[in-house]
Amino acid sequence: MKDLLIQTARQTGLVDAEQLARFLEENPGRGRVDDVLLSCPYFTEDVVLKLFAEALGMEFLPEISAKAVPSEFVEAVPALYAQHHYLIGIKPEADNGELTVVLSKPLDANALDNVSKMTGMPVKAAISTRAAVTSVIDVAYEQRSTVIEEVAEELDSQNLDQLVDEVSTSDDLLDVVNRPPVIRLVNDVLFRALQLRASDIHVHPFESKIQIRYRIDGILYDALSLNRNVLPLIVSRIKVMAGMDIAERRLPQDGRCSVRLGQREVDLRISTVPTSFGERSVLRVLDKSTALYGLDELGLSKEDLQKFDSLLNRSHGVIFVTGPTGSGKSTTLYACLNRIDSAEKNVITIEDPIEYQLEGISQIQVASKKGMTFATSLRHVLRQDPDVIMVGEVRDIETARMAIQSSLTGHLVFSTLHTNDSAGAVSRLLDLGVEPYLVSSSLIAIIAQRLVRRVCPDCRTHVQPSLNDLRELGLDEEAEHVGNFYVGTGCEKCFQTGYRGRTGIYEMMMVDEEAQNLIYKRESAGTIKRAALNAGLQTLRMDGAKKVLAGITTVSEVLRVTQSDVL
Repeated sequence: MKDLLIQTARQTGLVDAEQLARFLEENPGRGRVDDVLLSCPYFTEDVVLKLFAEALGMEFLPEISAKAVPSEFVEAVPALYAQHHYLIGIKPEADNGELTVVLSKPLDANALDNVSKMTGMPVKAAISTRAAVTSVIDVAYEQRSTVIEEVAEELDSQNLDQLVDEVSTSDDLLDVVNRPPVIRLVNDVLFRALQLRASDIHVHPFESKIQIRYRIDGILYDALSLNRNVLPLIVSRIKVMAGMDIAERRLPQDGRCSVRLGQREVDLRISTVPTSFGERSVLRVLDKSTALYGLDELGLSKEDLQKFDSLLNRSHGVIFVTGPTGSGKSTTLYACLNRIDSAEKNVITIEDPIEYQLEGISQIQVASKKGMTFATSLRHVLRQDPDVIMVGEVRDIETARMAIQSSLTGHLVFSTLHTNDSAGAVSRLLDLGVEPYLVSSSLIAIIAQRLVRRVCPDCRTHVQPSLNDLRELGLDEEAEHVGNFYVGTGCEKCFQTGYRGRTGIYEMMMVDEEAQNLIYKRESAGTIKRAALNAGLQTLRMDGAKKVLAGITTVSEVLRVTQSDVL
């Protein structure tokens, strides 16, 4: 084999034949020739595999299509086996009943024979890189049909003690072969949630059934009903994954864990609480592979984006992002921090919990049980010479006062508050007990936001809005002729909902001199908002109306998440 490779190298010039001969001579008996050469520092994987393909008369595939992987291969060959041996089966263009097995270890004849036995088909070898094979494995096995209902039927005979012994720390959701039924069931529930882009999974026990529900684009959907008897098994499996106490069923518990979906790493935050019909579980899904959004991808208008950029260049002051839970506040804050040049500025965050790792930024996890609260963390962070500080949430007077005083000593501070609109944040701070003169002198902007679902681009159709809808949005009758009004009819890609993905709507209140005077005088939120509207404030509903006119979302979506602008 070595002589054949050296001869092929001389004929093709793919690699330096003398260097190849010297390397093989210096590394005798280190294992199979393909393994030895693939670990060689002188040649790239790409070149080595092309050399093997030439020498053995095999086809080298620079790319592989996941559509070419037949269902027979996915059903017969376990995902773990394919991942371990770096191989995938594809149907050749001339469908002659033969299976082409693409390998990234060209001399792995045993694996080739095993695939032939598993599938019961004659096989032919081809070669490709590890990266190409691995990416196709992930896609092909993600597309397999889940069999949750079938697995649920097997669960009655499952032994709880055996369940605890069978658990590994970080499961690959694609690996479902020879696993106990309850593990396969929970893996399939998680797997389907990732397929549907769900942000939360609810396991909700009722008197006669268990309801599995997914939150997709902010709305809860019923996904599956299971027999009431399997509840202890499912909850115990979830608790074992999160390192919680499976024997304690009378108290609420929290935990977290990671699972893999092929090469994707997904974090789960898990909460269980006892209810009258058994323990209820909610799993928050945080997919680490999804890239952080840039400020220009959040749905901000050009004017608001320019205002945001001017705020990020300020040297000191407090910027609050407000809205209810699940309105995208954290995503906006992360986008802001990403926009700030962390090479020039010292950026430190205090979070509970840290949802995404940011490059070049120091992130601190709050640990209240150990006395590490937002306020105490902030006190220590100020000694770290920061330029920009992000405080996850202002929950009490101590944190609010510390954040505001930090801004007055020359720091730019970002934080969040749970209020309905921008002006309401001022009232909340004053109600917490912060002095009006501190609020008026430190606040530079308050951004209120909501998330609205986008109309699915694959099934959208043009509609004529009613006059009542236009009035609700604060639009006149002329808007009917200038706007592009769309709704989704429902298709496979949006799971028959008519919506796919979400975008933000924003209300950005800049705190000018007039607003500062009103805050100092402890005026009501309504008075402050009226003054801001006179100064050109675009409310949440106004921004939503613009997105309806642009065909991005629907009237019903904007009305669902915003309040009337009557003051």
